[in-house]
Amino acid sequence: MTSQYSDRSRLDGKLAVITGGGSGIGAATARVFAQAGATVVVMGRRQEPLRAVAEATGGHAIPCDVSDQAQVRAAFAEALSLTGRIDVLVNNAGGPGPIAPVDEVDMSEWVACMGVNLVGAMYCLQEAAKIMRVQRAGSIINMSSLMGIQGYPMRSAYVASKFALIGITETMARELGPDNVRVNALMPGAVSGENMDRILERRAKAEDRPVEQIVAENYTDVAALKRWVAPEEVARAALYYASDMSSAVTGDKMKVDCGRF
Repeated sequence: MTSQYSDRSRLDGKLAVITGGGSGIGAATARVFAQAGATVVVMGRRQEPLRAVAEATGGHAIPCDVSDQAQVRAAFAEALSLTGRIDVLVNNAGGPGPIAPVDEVDMSEWVACMGVNLVGAMYCLQEAAKIMRVQRAGSIINMSSLMGIQGYPMRSAYVASKFALIGITETMARELGPDNVRVNALMPGAVSGENMDRILERRAKAEDRPVEQIVAENYTDVAALKRWVAPEEVARAALYYASDMSSAVTGDKMKVDCGRF
């Protein structure tokens, strides 16, 4: 029985595209997927981190700014040429967006955040959907956030983009289900790493409060497990959605947040 379930969690012979794959959750997912047997393709804007992840996982690095549709089309065509299939998409590329009250937020920064987190995600979803419909198989994992189901002060652009991804996930699950393509969303809470460090620095400046106070009041003390989420913990949840362990699961959303109810 143990062997049967272990086999279903494997990704042997499958090609997985991970956007935003050079660091954080994306890099951790590349490592977990490679350990599960997948051929990993990491996409992102920064070439050096991408190359490092590709070398560490025996995978491939394809530079791509997801907010540029032409780059996305070219990157997916290159990924498809590697094995003739794209079995998994982890739609992970994104940024924190501006951190400011709604009445003060820089709207050019607000729109730029949506251009990556939402429009860029849609560019990737379109390419994956075209390929997976033809294959009549595939798993798409959209990286939303705990802020995709609850509003959060100072983060209107990020919240809006992540709420939208939940709706897109449910819509695409119904559209692609007849073609045996599953679409699910992950909703990480506060994940430790460089991205969170930058957010904390900006919040501390915007709110004129110490980082330690912000961390305790908003992230760790309010979590049932009283700690940060590690990138690898999100990656293992992504593996569940990517593998046959979740073969009957689509249109779903899963919190990975250490219990921030």
